[in-house]
Amino acid sequence: MRILSLVVGALLVGGVLSIRAQESTPAPEDVAAGLRIYRQKADCQSCHGWAADGHKMDSQMPDGANLRTTKLDRAKLIMAIKCGVPGKQMPAFDKFAYTDGRCYNLKQADLVKMNAVLPDPPTTLQNREIEQLADFLFAKVVGKAPMDRAKCIEFWGSDVSTCAEFPKP
Repeated sequence: MRILSLVVGALLVGGVLSIRAQESTPAPEDVAAGLRIYRQKADCQSCHGWAADGHKMDSQMPDGANLRTTKLDRAKLIMAIKCGVPGKQMPAFDKFAYTDGRCYNLKQADLVKMNAVLPDPPTTLQNREIEQLADFLFAKVVGKAPMDRAKCIEFWGSDVSTCAEFPKP
């Protein structure tokens, strides 16, 4: 319970910083880089699904949150990517998470004491990559309507077989 309170508190504090960050429009190349990170490097789609709607790609991976309906703002989402969510299946993608208190004011020893396990990420991400991932998510996913055929084609770059599940307009 203590860890949940600390995580929620840190996410709330981060919300103040996010208002300014959400006002600017990301560069198209940053959005494209974020998509590549989502699909390939960080392999977010394994848990969150290719459409980021919580329909995972790999039956062995844990169920990820529906990022299309998330209420997290930019700062809170970045914190969740960097630090993971202790006690849940979201890994920390910051190489130094829980080494120096940067994540929710906790260190690895604190997580051990609380029996809050974090899975290993497929890779670590640099701060700029985390920013690009957030750029992609806020430009194309967060707060957007459910996936449809047009968005599917845009996502994959062509009318791939996956898009057949969506009716033609």
